[in-house]
Amino acid sequence: MEIFTNKIEIAGRIAEELQLSHAVFDEKFYTGVLEIERLSSRADSIPITLPESLVTEYGLKKDSFVKLEGQLRSYNYYLKVTDLAQNRKSRLVITAFCRGVMPFTEYSNSVMLDGYVCKPPVYRATPFGKHIADVLVAVNRNYGKSDYIPVIFWGECASQAAELKVGERITVEGRLQSRDYEKKTADGGSETRRTYEVSGFKLTKIMLEK
Repeated sequence: MEIFTNKIEIAGRIAEELQLSHAVFDEKFYTGVLEIERLSSRADSIPITLPESLVTEYGLKKDSFVKLEGQLRSYNYYLKVTDLAQNRKSRLVITAFCRGVMPFTEYSNSVMLDGYVCKPPVYRATPFGKHIADVLVAVNRNYGKSDYIPVIFWGECASQAAELKVGERITVEGRLQSRDYEKKTADGGSETRRTYEVSGFKLTKIMLEK
């Protein structure tokens, strides 16, 4: 059986004009947002990155409905601040790095990860009594690099995730979701920010051979 350590398939509407992001070895890459409706009628706004070849071949643009396949990628974005003490402050940025395009038939959102727990899980309860566990999963890729993907589990999966130890290998099935929250600012105010995480509905611990 073929094992995918990092696979995402998402289908939705490109919600904004694609923007040139960067180039690697003369290959250009574009970024944008894919809007995916949930069954609850809410929508997730997922950041996407595509090579120019796919954008050109399939004529991708704002309001295109498309199904994309690829991997979840992460990188640290260093904040541009004037305070020298905060100069190295960064935040984790998540994007769906797309490698293929398929015909759109309906909205879909599927993530499969195979990686390692790299921080102790955070287990807590919401004000409504629902149990949640946050797990940061490191997924290896080529050239010695890794992607660090935040995963949130609920209910029984949260209880299972709370017992995980740093270094344990797990597989996760779920979907990539966006979530807005209020962040307190230094001047006492607040601002709305958006974060991205995998909402996991299946968790399996892989027993490593000794």
